[in-house]
Amino acid sequence: MTHRSGVPVQKIQAAVLRNKGGPLKIESLELEGPRDDEVLVRIVATGICHTDIDFCDDWDEADEPVVLGHEGGGVVEQVGKLVKSVKRGDHVVLSYQSCGRCWQCLRGRPTACRRFYEANFGFKRLDGSNALWRSGVHGHFFGQSSFATHSLATERNLVKVPEDLRLDMLSPLGCGIQTGAGTVMNTLQVSKGSGIAIFGTGAVGLAAVMAAHIVGADPIIGVDRSPMRLELALELGATHVIDNRHAAVVSGISDIIGNGVDYVLEITGNPDMLQQAIDVLNPNGTVALFTGESGPDALPEGRKTVSVVEGDAVPQLFIPKLISLYREGLFPFDRLVKFYGFSEINRGIADARRGDTIKPVLRVSDE
Repeated sequence: MTHRSGVPVQKIQAAVLRNKGGPLKIESLELEGPRDDEVLVRIVATGICHTDIDFCDDWDEADEPVVLGHEGGGVVEQVGKLVKSVKRGDHVVLSYQSCGRCWQCLRGRPTACRRFYEANFGFKRLDGSNALWRSGVHGHFFGQSSFATHSLATERNLVKVPEDLRLDMLSPLGCGIQTGAGTVMNTLQVSKGSGIAIFGTGAVGLAAVMAAHIVGADPIIGVDRSPMRLELALELGATHVIDNRHAAVVSGISDIIGNGVDYVLEITGNPDMLQQAIDVLNPNGTVALFTGESGPDALPEGRKTVSVVEGDAVPQLFIPKLISLYREGLFPFDRLVKFYGFSEINRGIADARRGDTIKPVLRVSDE
């Protein structure tokens, strides 16, 4: 730790986005030390989520360079004096950020935080400051920017986890896996015997398959273009799969359950798939949307769409629940993970883009 003008500064390594689409380059940066309400976390591992990849591809080069990453797992190194929930040495997983002060946060719905976009995509603290300003780079992505050796977080986006489980395995729980499982268990509250179809069996979709299996949904239908993912979906609890390269989705689901399914998770973001998702619903069914796409202007009477943010999960409650299910052998999310070294970040992104890896996880440092 060094000091300039009385402000603590941490030397870190971080993967910086300076060119649209990448590649990311690992650089030496200076990160301010934690404020009174912040925690400095040494990142052990961080998942690569498609939100990171999409942002990389859509980023405007006219903006300042940024540090992405929002599925961090690590060890607490420093704690601000107002922080009460963790101490130095604790193992933590980092999730999305929320303000904690708006009426949605105060009633236990942080995914509906009135400052959600600003807190997670603003690349600054909610007071407008940026802890990486000395390096000319913006951080605070999802309140963490975990593509780095160290991150700043707050109690709002930090979850203490058991120390007997590997942090490199737990880190992906902070976003994609939480979103898939939470959509089934929290947003839709799928019940035993409900029919569900999951369009897109990547990390989010396969987490949803496992959650649907846990709650007793039937049938559970996975739809994808990847034979590898569809085979894994069957192993993780899907009752049926459809390879939509070779089979018609609507007629295929009709053959499985003639009156349509109760729920569809439309994760692909493809407009044609959205229409098919609506077509396979039963008269009172619901389509869950994930990619910011809007539903159609008009739906058949009784059918509806719902937009999902982080599976309506409160991380401090839901991530421990997923860990308990994992310990019981009911939620084997570790089967989705492939590990990469920190210096292999661009290979991990490329493998995820191609669909060769379901959930890339970067090992940044030793536990």
